[in-house]
Amino acid sequence: IRVPYPFQWGAPSFDAGEAFAMMMASFVALVESSGAFIAVYRFASATPLPPSILSRGIGWQGVGILLSGLFGTGIGSSVSVENAGLLALTRVGSRRVVQISAGFMIFFSILGKFGAVFASIPPPIVAALYCLFFAYVGAGGLSFLQFCNLNSFRTKFVLGFSIFLGLSIPQYFNEYTAINGFGPVHTGARW
Repeated sequence: IRVPYPFQWGAPSFDAGEAFAMMMASFVALVESSGAFIAVYRFASATPLPPSILSRGIGWQGVGILLSGLFGTGIGSSVSVENAGLLALTRVGSRRVVQISAGFMIFFSILGKFGAVFASIPPPIVAALYCLFFAYVGAGGLSFLQFCNLNSFRTKFVLGFSIFLGLSIPQYFNEYTAINGFGPVHTGARW
């Protein structure tokens, strides 16, 4: 049994560059979580999400990121987009189910042997689940296009530009690394 406690890795240190990088990571988590919150209410066939509830969820995410820093995790916290896909797949949108699963996650994180059962799931099975979950999440994001004026050239540009960059930038990095043996970003870091 291993119970985490605050400042277990020593006193906190401050570096401006690292703080800026974590602020950017928190901003990305904020955008991702906002999209996941909206997708979840659509998948659950709930009423539209009022801005006050959305801001409350983002505020609690900020508290979670603060606690992540106090307990010394290397990452902050973010909404699991896979859970939105799971909700779309199973159509189970009960708060009680989420509360029970959160209790299981806390239990499995404290008792490492039980968590090892989930860590031993073969990667192809996890990949297949990701294909299902992200398919639903991607379709949920594209379903918002029904509220857009697709005859507008501005909407067409935003949609086409985002899809083009989302597909071409990772491909550029893959091809550059495959040809040169290293990536296009040269930081001077040892690794």
